[in-house]
Amino acid sequence: MEPNRQRIFSRTKRKADLTAILRKSWYHLRLSVRHPTRVPTWDAIVLTAASPEQARLYDWQLRRAKRMGRIASSTVTLAVPDPDGQRIGSGTATLNAIHALAQHYQKVVPFENGGSCGDGLVSLMGKKHILLLHAGGDSKRVPWANPMGKVFLPLPYLAADDPDGPVPLLFDHILAIASCARQAFKTEGGIFTMTGDVLPCFDASTLILPPDASTIITVPITLDIAANHGVIVASKTEILGESYVVSLVDNLLQKPSIEELVKNQAILDDGRALLDTGIIAVRGNAWMELVKLACSCQPLISELLNSKKEMSLYEDLVAAWVPTKHEWLRHRPLGEALVSRLGKQRMFSYCAYDLLFLHFGTSSEVLDHLSASDLALVGRRHLCSIPATTVSDIAASAVVLSCKIADSVSIGEDSLIYDSNISGRIQIGSQSIVVGIHVPEDSDRMIDNSVKFMLPDRHCLWEVPLVGRTERVIVFCGIHDNPKNPLTKDGTFCGKPWEKVMHDLGIQENDLWSSTGGQEKCLWNAKLFPIRSYFEMLSVGMWLMGLSIGKNQYFLPLWRNSQRVSLEELHRSIDFSKMCIGSSNHQADLAAGIAKACINYGMLGRNLSQLCEEILQKENAGVKICKDFLALCPKLIEQNSQILPKSRAYQVQVDLLRACGEETKACELEHKVWAAVADETASAVRYGFGEHLLDSSGSKSAFFSGNNNHDGSMNQSFCSRAVKVELPVRVDFVGGWSDTPPWSLERAGCVLNMAVSLEGSLPIGTIVETTNSRGVLISDDSGNELHIEKLTSITPPFDGNDPFRLVKSALLVTGIIHENILASNGLRIETWANVPRGSGLGTSSILAAAVVKGLLQVIDGDDSDENVARLVLVLEQLMGTGGGWQDQIGGLYPGIKFTTSYPGIPLRLQVFPLAASPQLISELQQRLLVVFTGQVRLAHQVLQKVVLRYLRHDNLLVSSIKRLTELAKIGREALMNCDTDKLGEIMLEAWRLHQELDPCCSNEYVDKLFAFADPYCFGYKLVGAGGGGFALLLAKDATCAKELRSMLEKNPEFDSVIYNWSVY
Repeated sequence: MEPNRQRIFSRTKRKADLTAILRKSWYHLRLSVRHPTRVPTWDAIVLTAASPEQARLYDWQLRRAKRMGRIASSTVTLAVPDPDGQRIGSGTATLNAIHALAQHYQKVVPFENGGSCGDGLVSLMGKKHILLLHAGGDSKRVPWANPMGKVFLPLPYLAADDPDGPVPLLFDHILAIASCARQAFKTEGGIFTMTGDVLPCFDASTLILPPDASTIITVPITLDIAANHGVIVASKTEILGESYVVSLVDNLLQKPSIEELVKNQAILDDGRALLDTGIIAVRGNAWMELVKLACSCQPLISELLNSKKEMSLYEDLVAAWVPTKHEWLRHRPLGEALVSRLGKQRMFSYCAYDLLFLHFGTSSEVLDHLSASDLALVGRRHLCSIPATTVSDIAASAVVLSCKIADSVSIGEDSLIYDSNISGRIQIGSQSIVVGIHVPEDSDRMIDNSVKFMLPDRHCLWEVPLVGRTERVIVFCGIHDNPKNPLTKDGTFCGKPWEKVMHDLGIQENDLWSSTGGQEKCLWNAKLFPIRSYFEMLSVGMWLMGLSIGKNQYFLPLWRNSQRVSLEELHRSIDFSKMCIGSSNHQADLAAGIAKACINYGMLGRNLSQLCEEILQKENAGVKICKDFLALCPKLIEQNSQILPKSRAYQVQVDLLRACGEETKACELEHKVWAAVADETASAVRYGFGEHLLDSSGSKSAFFSGNNNHDGSMNQSFCSRAVKVELPVRVDFVGGWSDTPPWSLERAGCVLNMAVSLEGSLPIGTIVETTNSRGVLISDDSGNELHIEKLTSITPPFDGNDPFRLVKSALLVTGIIHENILASNGLRIETWANVPRGSGLGTSSILAAAVVKGLLQVIDGDDSDENVARLVLVLEQLMGTGGGWQDQIGGLYPGIKFTTSYPGIPLRLQVFPLAASPQLISELQQRLLVVFTGQVRLAHQVLQKVVLRYLRHDNLLVSSIKRLTELAKIGREALMNCDTDKLGEIMLEAWRLHQELDPCCSNEYVDKLFAFADPYCFGYKLVGAGGGGFALLLAKDATCAKELRSMLEKNPEFDSVIYNWSVY
């Protein structure tokens, strides 16, 4: 009895955190787009459309999604209209879309035998991974989304993560969720089908798809909801997971009664039933059979068109995979063909117990999903120009997206305003929706302060451009109006029954429905909306909404004598091309306004590179706007020279030059960006330090003489001195990148890392000793040797292939060259690092710390760990490798430590050693594997990409590094409380964030290694910047660690070496 109770409890656990699921899915989407060879993406994304015109709009949206980085450049995108614009049902539309994609591949890939259903083409299609979205239809329940397509309605979830990026759409979030499902197909081809008005929020990366079969995604729901939807009857034989159940489908029910649910054994142990979510995956042989059917489906589709019948995906096509439905299906349209061609395959149910089902089927549902209490989820202001609170009244809960709002505008609570330009004296009520409205200034009413338009509470307002006309029709209705409800059966307009509407306005029934062709009279086919001048349409609109009481005598004849259109006619007459161009120009104007304000009044705190991408979409004028911005840069730099970092100012000019098409000039200016970063880093270490970095003369630095505590040149009477410095390497748990300039020069940094010895010894070291002969003799553990007689010849920049640039830079930053310390003596410097090249253990920085410390000891300088750490930070800028402070801190300070940095001049570092208990140290040493992956990496290659994104003020990068600093604080607390499991979770999230910063920080080998280790581990990551080198694997317990170590050492697929280590 007890096991059954436990199972019921697990099935009724609370839904997954929506914000966390979406953020993880978006991370996966961006990774798959930026690095599809590592993280597989879809070979093709196909949308169904109701008409050729809608298909052209969808093609535009798909191109936009590619430009915005939502879809990989290698992915084929296709919008497929229903044949002849006739309704054929979602099942037939599925076959038609697969057939259209096959035709596309036939055009681009030659086949010997030809023909749309040739074996070669079927074989090719059978290997492809397809995402299919059903997005056709007329959106009657969300009429304001009809022009754009419901799948492309705005959904500003997580919009604050990228405030300079485009407004997220429902489509974008669906892509994010679907990207995680791609890996479930593995190497088998297949299709993943979703609906365009549902956002199914669940961790699709855990999805399991049985091979050579179809799978329908289900979720448990209460029986009252089940009565209005499709229900899946699953077999009692099942595979149980932590948050899912996989089982065969025994039956399909449509809107079943309680009696039918009981009779068909569809009620689960917990009293719920399985809802058909509309997500269907077909894989392997089942996919091949579906392709064969689709490639030969055109005669079948013609048969349906002639009979004016439809074939549903969710009732008919899926029934072919469920034997108990075969007899019923044979009597349905195309039923015999479906059973004979697909009936040998089976369908499974994947029940995702944590799936959150967000439906966007009505306007009120859209508003409900935007009124979420989670402030981190919904972005309420995004890419908009809004007036001050003293000259407008815009509710804090209103969602304003891609809009320009003038003074004297009022917007009520919980309203959505999108893609609009609203001039003054407009009042918009609460819980209302305004989309695509562009209200011009009315010069005749500028003197008059009266309201020129008012939209009541709970109303929708939108504009539609018509084919062949210059006017745009203004359309409106109530939020809860159902355009499909007949006049005689609860039909409403603006929230009022038709009878009252017609009575109050004096409208006759035949004014609205002169002929409906046998259709029932309803809002959808009512000839309501007049085509007149803009302000006349606004005035008549207020009258139709019941806001002009007592003015029927004026407005009724004006309305009757106007050419009028219905929603149905508008649906067939939308000028999609004009709408797309208008939307692009509007977005470009907004981006230009934001960018100009940023340059004129701000500190370049916006991502101008991203804004310029939007500006360049403006026809003809985009490049000119960017050139105008470029001309403003000298003035900006002059006015803000004391507080604006030169590195950011230079980077803005580089980005603007590229936007203007001046690539040569941009490349010429780039070197100034990196020189400025180096100079700013040096300046942050000590006042005036940057002035002497490039000066190899004997001029004396107050910094050197004041802080290194030596007396100028060494004593003329030679006295031999020798210093040996040995240091551990460091492994970092979390916080890396927050230590790296220019982040650490402008924002606080936090890093949690640990000093370790490897194989019982300290692997990094140097010997520095004086000689009685002039010059410096440098040697390393690779057999390289160099004698430098004239020290003034040591000047940056150094050749990237120079094996001695580290020691040369150390001689500079310690002041030995500048202060002519070696006037009559010399030095011999020997270095070694007994770790593999490109280890990621901070080897270069720690070796630099050892050399700097040794040199300072020889000359009696300040060899304190704090001073050495700062000098190494400057040294790395001189070398041209960049880098932060965490490596040298990790090697200089023993044990586990939490280190923070505070920006300013000088840069302040504070190291907090963790008083680790013997139990914690023992547990870490038993569970933590330190593994060399065998993959050589170069940190500066990753570092330059990340620094470039920071200088551009890439908001996704900024938010990622902020989260890394938060995780470092959480990790400190976890270790202080001996919560090693929590540390594993933190390492795992940190690794995801590192890949967000740069997907090249991993590779296919590392991915394979981590996938192999995953069942044994709570967390894993590459150390340092990534790209290869060493990995940390935190096992679930000591037993798992031993088992994993044994399996890795025996597995020939992994050329990895596991090191013995201990805390130093």
